[in-house]
Amino acid sequence: MFSSTFIFKAGQYDDEFHRLDQQIAEVARTTPGYLGEETWENPGAGLIQNIYYWESEEALLQLIKHPAHLEAKSKQARWLDGYRVVIAQVLREYGDGGLTMQNPPA
Repeated sequence: MFSSTFIFKAGQYDDEFHRLDQQIAEVARTTPGYLGEETWENPGAGLIQNIYYWESEEALLQLIKHPAHLEAKSKQARWLDGYRVVIAQVLREYGDGGLTMQNPPA
């Protein structure tokens, strides 16, 4: 499994931001190999994290190379006050079964 974590500080959003954000989320969720996602906020630091989980690096790369993602990346300075992305290979996942990943595939 792979994860892609998008960490950002929100700036000023507009209609174009919301359109692209929704489009990218839909593309991710319909990409074969998508496993789910989680979102976290740190209000004190003003940071937001979107974490997507993928079966393979190839599945993740489908989103990274999608035109909507490339467009948003090229325009990010209009909407964000900074960002970074962490791509990781997940070695293991475990727990007591009481928590499941948000938005698992249907």
